Amino acid sequence: MRRCAFALAALLALSTLPLAAGERRDGVVFAERVDAKLDAIRAEVRTKETVPPKKRMWVDFAAVDAPKSVSEFAKLWHQPPVRQGLSGMCWCFSTTSFLESEVYRLTKRELKLSVLHTVYWEHVEKAKEWVRSRGTSVYGEGSQPAAVLRALREHGALPAEAYTGLKVGKSEHDHEATLYAEIRAYLDGVKSAGAWNEAAAVSTVRAILDHWLGAPPETVVVDGAAMTPKEYLAKVVRLDPDDYVAFLSTMEQPYWEKAEYAVPDNWWHGKEYLNVPLDDFLAAIKGAIRGGYSVVVAGDMSEPGYSIGPPGIAVVPTWDVPSAWIDEAARAFRFANGSTTDDHGLHVVGVTTRKGKDWFLVKDSWSSSWNNDHPGYYFFHEDYVKLKMLAFLVHRDAVKELLARVKKG
Repeated sequence: MRRCAFALAALLALSTLPLAAGERRDGVVFAERVDAKLDAIRAEVRTKETVPPKKRMWVDFAAVDAPKSVSEFAKLWHQPPVRQGLSGMCWCFSTTSFLESEVYRLTKRELKLSVLHTVYWEHVEKAKEWVRSRGTSVYGEGSQPAAVLRALREHGALPAEAYTGLKVGKSEHDHEATLYAEIRAYLDGVKSAGAWNEAAAVSTVRAILDHWLGAPPETVVVDGAAMTPKEYLAKVVRLDPDDYVAFLSTMEQPYWEKAEYAVPDNWWHGKEYLNVPLDDFLAAIKGAIRGGYSVVVAGDMSEPGYSIGPPGIAVVPTWDVPSAWIDEAARAFRFANGSTTDDHGLHVVGVTTRKGKDWFLVKDSWSSSWNNDHPGYYFFHEDYVKLKMLAFLVHRDAVKELLARVKKG
């Protein structure tokens, strides 16, 4: 009991510590989670679903001193934001946007690449693994930036206009209740029947994909020349997937070594992620953006500091953890207890500094980013990136110092 009383007294003492001069203390509001753009998309693609309103706890965003406009950021070139609709394709939208920016950075050519070409083949690869693992692998809509690189190596790329994956007359994707649900039901049936014929499973999954997305073209004509997707990648896109490296920061695994990103979306259990200490992780992202390299990040958007409507920002509330206390342990604790999840992929395309702290301009394909005054973008405080972004992908030239340390380790 003495120990309990001492611990309680210590916590009370911490809670009454005076704030340093100028230190932020966030307020709290309780409000319903309303995503107007998501409701509009649902109304377009299928009968609008009614969700019983439920109030949730949010930071008082109105009291946060944050950037107000995209114009406040030093921006890197990128294509305009596009929505992923009712789908779990954020991983591919964000990484494809990143690759488009890479083409421009290296060649000054403005390409628009097909997202759905990669998504198509990712579903096929997941179906293969489902059969090989006898139904124990993860089959979902999500994946990782590294999967896009793998798809480029194996299947090439297509221009966006050559393969949109949209039905005629539709402008928004709807995979949740159609394509994904149908493939999921089929694969569950394969498992129940023990019908472990990989060729048959792949053929059926491709037939479902062809129905909902259309079959990807075997050739495209570019500047009068017919090309396969692999030729388009080699001759037009001209990016080498091996030039890109993925990083994570977790104290559960040794630093300066390759590690597995232990989340469901890493369904193939890839160990291509380089694990680095948190301060190096954040510094690498900052250095890349300021050095002219955009970055793909993967992390958590289901947070009380992540606004669904205006002002379109993401912060760590001081009543969650004060800025000075965000470290490896705070990050690992939230990942271990499930309050931090890997549920979204985003493309970081700019940075600005406000009161000594960096804010990142983040291009977002999810509907909530269209509910503010800067549609298609979020403004992330650096503390949010430090605590809630779990992994990132970047060109190796942006992180030469980190790679040198990994090799030495």
